[in-house]
Amino acid sequence: MSTLTATAPHLHGPSSLDDLLDWGPVETMIKGQSHTYGRLISKGPNGEWECGVWVCTPGKWECHVTRDEFCHFLAGRCTYEHENGDVIEVSPDTAAFFPKDWKGVCTVHETVRKTYMIK
Repeated sequence: MSTLTATAPHLHGPSSLDDLLDWGPVETMIKGQSHTYGRLISKGPNGEWECGVWVCTPGKWECHVTRDEFCHFLAGRCTYEHENGDVIEVSPDTAAFFPKDWKGVCTVHETVRKTYMIK
């Protein structure tokens, strides 16, 4: 159950939510064909921030974070490799902060699901 019009928008059960919107394929694919789905919880009046649920299917793609993003991964397995070689191994219950202009490669091994906040 969700309440997206409340004074404090919230979403119950983001790890099992199944009425996600098709957000399309990842456009920067290196290998495979990752596809994304999601649901917004809230978005700033001019899009200056947003938070929601995001799901991505397996594949390998170039990743460029254009705004600060905090993520809490709920399911799946993936690897983020920064262009300097640093690696983040993601599994369920991993939290990560990607600062603006983080660049690297994301490899989704098993479909991932996360809640996120972008600002």
